[in-house]
Amino acid sequence: MSRDIDRRFAGSIPAMYDTWLVPLIFEPYATDMAHRVQARGPSRVLELAAGTGAVTRALASALPPGTAIVATDLNHAMLERAAAVGTARPVEWRQADALALPFPDASFDAVVCQFGVMFFPDRPRAFAEARRVLRPGGTLLFSTWDRIEDNDFAHEVTLALEVMFPADPPRFLARTPHGYHDPRAVARDLGAGGFSAAPAIETVTARSRASGARLPALAYCEGTPLRNEIEALDPEGLGEATDAAEAAIARRFGNAGVDGKIQALVVTVRRD
Repeated sequence: MSRDIDRRFAGSIPAMYDTWLVPLIFEPYATDMAHRVQARGPSRVLELAAGTGAVTRALASALPPGTAIVATDLNHAMLERAAAVGTARPVEWRQADALALPFPDASFDAVVCQFGVMFFPDRPRAFAEARRVLRPGGTLLFSTWDRIEDNDFAHEVTLALEVMFPADPPRFLARTPHGYHDPRAVARDLGAGGFSAAPAIETVTARSRASGARLPALAYCEGTPLRNEIEALDPEGLGEATDAAEAAIARRFGNAGVDGKIQALVVTVRRD
């Protein structure tokens, strides 16, 4: 399956992603990331791969009004959704490619990216760009999902779709969101991007909760590029795939008040 399909957040996906997936798995990490940035007291913050604005909203609430926040994403539809939802105070929304940032050297105190690095086609180049726009002593902070086996709902959805499509199972979740979890690879890519300091890599575990099994099934199957992969395999199969994911989650966690583990790596590295 083409990696291009993994980065296609189009059509109804941005709204569904923001409505279902952000509360389900992103908000706990957004709050944590905003507190980490706040502790560093930056005056200018750049966010990469802002998506529909989960971290942007947390940063806008946590940081003082005088701290400038520039939130970027390559995907215009995701940024449109983020801007429409809005933030507690003004931020600058900017469409930008993390591999070719349209900002001067040494122009930010912190660069932040929550669950976006997995989608970058050239991570060392993206890290080199982040380092370039950081001031000396500035900090890059980013998160990436841990292996899929440590993320309950995503794992159950993937297993259910392996049964439904045995000849060519949709592996988007394991391949991309959960495909960049080796600390050695992270450190190696940061070094290739010019960071000479050793990164601090912390495993952060949280809980993913929903009112029922249907919500996480919808969130993953219809609110992520997994939808593109399902529809490429069977144009009429999205509903059946969502039902299969719901049944798998319900078998393990029940039909109501589902509660699953989520786990990520949070990486901090300073520009010398």
